[in-house]
Amino acid sequence: MEETKPKEISSTRMFDGYNKRYKHYSPTLGCSMTFYIYFPPTPKSSSALSHKFPVLYWLSGLSCTDENFIIKSGAQRTAASEGIALVAPDTSPRGLNVDGEADSWDFGVGAGFYLNATQEKWKNWKMYDYVTKELPSLLTENFAQLDASRASISGHSMGGHGALTVYLKNLDKYKSVSAFAPIVNPISCPWGQKAFTNYLGENKTDWEEYDATCLISKFNDVSATILIDQGQDDSFLPNQLLPHKFEEACRLANVPLLLRMHAGYDHSYFFIASFIDDHIHHHAQALKL
Repeated sequence: MEETKPKEISSTRMFDGYNKRYKHYSPTLGCSMTFYIYFPPTPKSSSALSHKFPVLYWLSGLSCTDENFIIKSGAQRTAASEGIALVAPDTSPRGLNVDGEADSWDFGVGAGFYLNATQEKWKNWKMYDYVTKELPSLLTENFAQLDASRASISGHSMGGHGALTVYLKNLDKYKSVSAFAPIVNPISCPWGQKAFTNYLGENKTDWEEYDATCLISKFNDVSATILIDQGQDDSFLPNQLLPHKFEEACRLANVPLLLRMHAGYDHSYFFIASFIDDHIHHHAQALKL
């Protein structure tokens, strides 16, 4: 059995804090996993032994790993000044060698969709439990400088879908949510239909449990405003992302939503880097209440 306790495999200083990457064996997923933590600098007025940082989880999109956000977003600058730790898990199990897991970029490896698969072939794809249960417990047990009870969640594309669904189903665990170009209505788009059919089977009632537009009518006791940024030149906007479906669902459920549409921006990390500071400030406000 591999080590379940996280082992540090890299460390890089940034804005007086550190990007640290860890590897551990995940009993939930049945394989080794990696994740990043950005530890901001300890405030000069505090003791490094006693100060605890709130946590912002970042869920990445299709074909990504735990590295994309840490390397490309530039979020560390504002996370350092706000005193928020960033936690970026991987997007799916890896190394299981399930037949067909790497046949397409939008399903299998790199495309866990942050759900618990019910189909036997994909039984290890339990990223929902990994993100909501195993990872928070791992942080609490192994990183005394983190306060995992003060947590918020964000993400991009598939990870935006994950952040919204995880938040709505666990309003007691997260202080706030935000997303960049999220897949908000996966039961109505090709990416979601492909993933849900394979992971969850043909029963579309099961699909609704991982669709933010469907969930908002059930879990609408939302106090913090949901923040979504979407580029208007995003090639996936018309047929995959469908933000206005979620906007309408929030309106009907009287849920506070700030949906910002940005002319000229696409689906890339150039877009994320342009507005990530706003998202860090959004979560800092909720985490420090």
